Amino acid sequence: MAHPQEVFALLSAGTAARSTSDLQRLDTAHIVHPQQVVGRPAAPIVVARAQGSTIWDTDGRPYLDATCGLWQCAVGHGRDELVRAAADQMGQLEFYTSFWDFSNEPAILLAERLTELAGDGLRRVHFTSGGSEGTALAIKLARLAWDHAGQPERDIILSRQGAYHGSGSGASLSATGIPPLKEGFDPLMEGFIHLTCPHAGRTNTDALVDELVETIERIGAERIAAFIGEPIMGVSGVIPPPDDYWTRVESVLREHGILLILDEVITAFGRLGHWFAFERFGIRPDLVVTAKAITSGYFPFGAVLIADRPIELLDGRMLRHGFTYSGHPVGAAVALENLAIIEREDLLGAARKQGTELGRRLARLEELDQVSEVRGEGLMWGVELTSGDAVQLAAAIRKRGVIVRGMENRIVMSPPLVVTDEEIVRIADTIEAEVGILS
Repeated sequence: MAHPQEVFALLSAGTAARSTSDLQRLDTAHIVHPQQVVGRPAAPIVVARAQGSTIWDTDGRPYLDATCGLWQCAVGHGRDELVRAAADQMGQLEFYTSFWDFSNEPAILLAERLTELAGDGLRRVHFTSGGSEGTALAIKLARLAWDHAGQPERDIILSRQGAYHGSGSGASLSATGIPPLKEGFDPLMEGFIHLTCPHAGRTNTDALVDELVETIERIGAERIAAFIGEPIMGVSGVIPPPDDYWTRVESVLREHGILLILDEVITAFGRLGHWFAFERFGIRPDLVVTAKAITSGYFPFGAVLIADRPIELLDGRMLRHGFTYSGHPVGAAVALENLAIIEREDLLGAARKQGTELGRRLARLEELDQVSEVRGEGLMWGVELTSGDAVQLAAAIRKRGVIVRGMENRIVMSPPLVVTDEEIVRIADTIEAEVGILS
């Protein structure tokens, strides 16, 4: 079997004759990119290779990847262990369906590992190919559980303004609470109610809980299937809730028999310094949606963890649902090795340590008139501007060789858990330098 670097060399040889300008021309001619104006594409940065927290374009220019791709690359780029895990599994069993009564060893072992990490009460797993699939599945399971329990009228899903739960045209986009992402896609699914975004320092937990209680009383608990939420909102600009928010919300939901779905697509597997964010907030959800860092992005994969209560409600019901690549053996093998790396290298501890330092350095920005707030936890941080275009700011930061994500008046960052001390300094100093220019 070829060594991973030999594989890379072979792949690179196939495109060696193509210049960057040729690749950019072909890209703009043929690819419709996510989050870009159709018919008016910008010339892309063509990424050629990556290692650790750094990517290189086809001209050989390095960039510090402070976005972790899209939040996912926990163990860093270029890990030979994950390449070998994928190649070894492909050589033995590249794929077979997990529908009906078929299974495979990597998927079985991964399910066991995930339930061990999640702890008592989350004993079942349904595999997906990503986050949008996962949130759609969790919502379907919640509704199906109540239907099977003889309460089909329990179909309302409570979500929050500013929430991001995926871009699928069905349940995931309907649960999302970011209006620009929903424009032009009507009609969306009915049965979703969006509550106030919980923002530490700007919202009061008493008021948020009062709103939840009032909504339940107005609609009727007998009509509400579940409440879905991100432990810390990511896409909206890294918005942590008040410290006591989740425990009080969970208490209200339990009192009324409403299922709790946690969207941990971003936060699971170390982003906050814990295997799962529900550990950090001291709650026990009924369904947990994961993806992204489960394989560090080396294979499209996700998993929905299911607690005892939904399983009891669903007992005896046929689950007429599934994705072609659910339980993909290669994805499961990569996930197993990825989780082993996180544990072996104590990347949970690294996320806490490096996140604290990044937050400390970013906090200096609040002394500038251009910055209204710095917020975050672990290796998940956002900077909100008082004025100015964060997209342009992110572009200026990228010209200095650091990639952050800009949207409206916010930039966000989520570097790999293997980010070094020097890279933390560079991220913060580069942002500070460019924000200072805004004046």
